[in-house]
Amino acid sequence: MSTKTKEQISFNMKQVKNKDSDIELMLRKELWNRGLRYRKNVNGIIGKPDIVFKSKKVAVFCDSEFFHGKDWEILKPRLEKGKNPDYWIKKIERNRSRDFETDKKLLFLGYTVIHFWGQDIKKHTDECIQAIEEAIWDSTFSDSSLDSSDE
Repeated sequence: MSTKTKEQISFNMKQVKNKDSDIELMLRKELWNRGLRYRKNVNGIIGKPDIVFKSKKVAVFCDSEFFHGKDWEILKPRLEKGKNPDYWIKKIERNRSRDFETDKKLLFLGYTVIHFWGQDIKKHTDECIQAIEEAIWDSTFSDSSLDSSDE
């Protein structure tokens, strides 16, 4: 196993994108091909979701496994043994906490919130699209039932 220099690690971390990542582009391309129109990285919505169906109030986040702490009970002990554990544990715990708070706020505003892990997007794109389509359908159905109750 080769060890990387601080400069190599710093360079790699600077290459990580916070928008238009590979997983986002993959998901957005498939949504577009299926005729689903969305907005991306909307500033005016809490948490600035990666993909938003604004009229249907569906917010989609494409989360990388590392930075959002997938399998935290496994990742955290690994980080504790690694380099700069205090920094990484604090950073990822802050990300997880912020994700949780953002989800609560969006749910309060009536949004359906969907999170996908990067590997799930890459390996199971169709299932991810299906989940989004179902959320849009559910929103459409609940909107129409609300409209009919106003008559």
